Amino acid sequence: MTLVRRALPEDAEEVLRLRQVLIDSLARSEPSTDWHAEALPVLRARLARPDGDFAAFVVDHPERPGSLAALVAGTLDHRIGGAGNPRGTDGYVFSVATDPDARRRGYARACMEALLEWFREHGARRVCLTASAQAESMYVSMGFELKPDPLLELTL
Repeated sequence: MTLVRRALPEDAEEVLRLRQVLIDSLARSEPSTDWHAEALPVLRARLARPDGDFAAFVVDHPERPGSLAALVAGTLDHRIGGAGNPRGTDGYVFSVATDPDARRRGYARACMEALLEWFREHGARRVCLTASAQAESMYVSMGFELKPDPLLELTL
């Protein structure tokens, strides 16, 4: 049985470590942890607000006490409602990561199920994510549908 729990402020360093595992796996740039020092207090503060619009679910590493095996984080996004989503509340999933030595044990799926339940409890009617090719089949098996990607991005 996989024990998924909500991440706590004291998990922040491990959450950042697993996020870095994800970033490094994308290989879009040279690995860097320079940003961790600035991100850490912000993450701790967000994890300390259980009533906020951010949640992270984790599984403790079974072989390394004090380490995390898996992480899934998400946020609620509030927009003006529409016909398919009158309340305008969406869930957005990001930072799905599993430690390389803990993969293929169902940890990411279990964390995703906990996050999806959290989204439901908070009124989200739609959940969006961007998946790597390796993870796409897991999301499709959970009911996610592939959509054309009209994403545009501006860095400020």
